[in-house]
Amino acid sequence: MAETTPTTLGDLAYEVRSKNAGPFWVTMELFMRDADGYRIAADETFLNEATVARLYGLDEADVQIFRIPSLNVVKISFPRPVSQASLRDRDVHSGQHHVPLAVLPVPAA
Repeated sequence: MAETTPTTLGDLAYEVRSKNAGPFWVTMELFMRDADGYRIAADETFLNEATVARLYGLDEADVQIFRIPSLNVVKISFPRPVSQASLRDRDVHSGQHHVPLAVLPVPAA
């Protein structure tokens, strides 16, 4: 029997991206393809502050999630692990932070 690969948030989105929101914050955005994908991404029992905190090793209280149904967009912000362009900053533009979110498997239908 062949294994099936689980559907991820990235599979349901036009784009999943991350970027700086100033030198101390990261913002990630899920641009969902349609209302069905948005319902999954916006489902607070699936994607919530605790889930994001677990994915990124954060304190749950530091995670902010904004759901924008008119655009089928979910936006997530949290403090950068190190400030932008500091000595230990390995991603000055925060362009790679979205990967764990994009590969997050969605619940089976």
